[in-house]
Formats: sequence, structure tokens, C-alpha cells
Amino acid sequence: MSRFIPDPEALRLGEALAALRRERGLSQAEAGARLDMTSQGWGLYEAGRRSGLFRPDVQRRLTGALDSTPEALALALSPTAAPSTDNRSAVAPAAQAVESRGRAFAGAPSQIRRLQVLNDDLSPWADSGVVLEYALGVWPRRGQGCVIEIGGETRIRIYETGDADTVTVRGAARSDKAEVLSRRTIDRLSAVTARIEQQ
Repeated sequence: MSRFIPDPEALRLGEALAALRRERGLSQAEAGARLDMTSQGWGLYEAGRRSGLFRPDVQRRLTGALDSTPEALALALSPTAAPSTDNRSAVAPAAQAVESRGRAFAGAPSQIRRLQVLNDDLSPWADSGVVLEYALGVWPRRGQGCVIEIGGETRIRIYETGDADTVTVRGAARSDKAEVLSRRTIDRLSAVTARIEQQ
């Protein structure tokens, strides 16, 4: 019986998936459970033993279980992208997320920060004392928590939608009215990736 040797590219992609999982503080069992998959099944992807990891739909499914994106997976493949010598960008480096260069993606990997909720304004989504982890500059999905830095103030909201000019957010309660913010006034919008209950 011959020993299976994974394709080097599949192995690199699997290692990038493992890095994203560890970044989120999840075990293989916890990540797999989000997709009704065993820890062994998830581990096969990380070990480069499942070729399906190259398929965009599989990447979306796996990274979605990590509250991430295929683009973040591509960034994890190449965390040390060469710095750009192009000074035409008007966006501050901390606000830049992903830049397309042909079929590859380049940019700095996101930084994870923590913030403690100090009141019950977001209850039941996040009560007072809950610590939120958020990825700097990573755009949230609909219904995902977000941290908005605007004019020196930090707001925690639930992301609804966004377009080129505005971002629509709401408080945690469904009855709360939507708040429409001008994108020009937002310094940074970051996705909440984890809620940590304090014991």
C-alpha cells in the first residue's frame, strides 16, 4: 500500500486554513461542528488530504465557519507580501484590507483586538461584561457584530448593509431603528469575530 503524499499547494492551503482557525481560537472539533463535520474531517482539509479545498464553494463554506472569507485564506497563504511602492493610495495603511493583484491577493493580515462591553445597550446580543474580539479593517457580513471608529468614538453595532456612500447598522434588539452612517465619517469598520463571556 502506497503512502499518500499531499500536493504541496494543497498542503500550503491547508496550513493557511489551520492558521485562520487558530487565529479564531477554535479547535478542529469546534470548527468542524459548525459544519456538522467531525474533527477528523476538518483535519483532512488542514492536512491537504482533501482536494476539494481548491474549490471556491468549499473555501467559502470552510472560511465561513471561521467567520472569515476566502480572501483572508488567500492572505494567510502569503502573509509577507512585498510592500507596494505605489504612493497613489489615499487610504491610510491601517485601513487597507485586501488589494487584488491579478489572481492573487496582497495586503497585511488583520490584527485582532479586544473590547469589553460596558453597558446593556446591546443585550441580548452582548451583555455588559462580555469581551468582543474584532479583526481590524475586516468588513463584517450582514447580521455580524461590528466595531465602528468614528471621530475618536468607538461604537458597537450589528452590521446590516453598506454601499459606496453609506453603512447601515442597528443595535442588538430587532426593534431598534436602523442607523445610517456616511462612509466618509467612518475612520474604521471592523468585524466582531468572537464574544467571550466573562466568568
